Amino acid sequence: MGQEVVCSARWGGKRVRGKALLETAEIIFRGEDRRKIPFSAIRRAEAKGGELQLKTDEGFVIFELGEQAEKWRQKIANPKSVLEKLGVKPGQPVAVLGKLDGEFLKKLKEQKSAVAPGKIEDGMGWIFFGAETREGLGEVKKIVGKMKGSAALWVVYPKGQKSITETDVIGAGRKVGLKDVKVVGFSTTHTALKFVFPVEKR
Repeated sequence: MGQEVVCSARWGGKRVRGKALLETAEIIFRGEDRRKIPFSAIRRAEAKGGELQLKTDEGFVIFELGEQAEKWRQKIANPKSVLEKLGVKPGQPVAVLGKLDGEFLKKLKEQKSAVAPGKIEDGMGWIFFGAETREGLGEVKKIVGKMKGSAALWVVYPKGQKSITETDVIGAGRKVGLKDVKVVGFSTTHTALKFVFPVEKR
């Protein structure tokens, strides 16, 4: 998950109040009108007087963000990679369970992370589990039985689906003694939620 700011936005001669969300590769605005602006559609981004001014393929959009305007501009100009947001460093071994985006697997291999599909080896610090439905979360109980120490489990699930929600994912982790500590935008279609053992149980 990115950063959220309650603000006003202007485009097409109108001003709308709502909530702006800075995601991994897009800005989402929710208010009386909704708008989604992929970074790939932004041709110019400037921060002036507390405003984030964007020239996009569909015209100009201005977000009244105050002191956050320059920070957002920098993140748009220099977005972190998904692996940076997830915390996986080059060369670290990773367990991959369930269905995950092929581009993500490609990036892991590019940074020379040893990928273990379908299994969790001893000492493995990163576990990624793709869950597409609420029922699929039953696998979390099996996974936690193989986790040790400070190992982290990232559950990757679809955005905006009734078949599986953030509440479902958090509940599945807490039910087996894990603590949810971070959420990031995994892609334009999926979210990733990080679980670890509480410190006293490691």
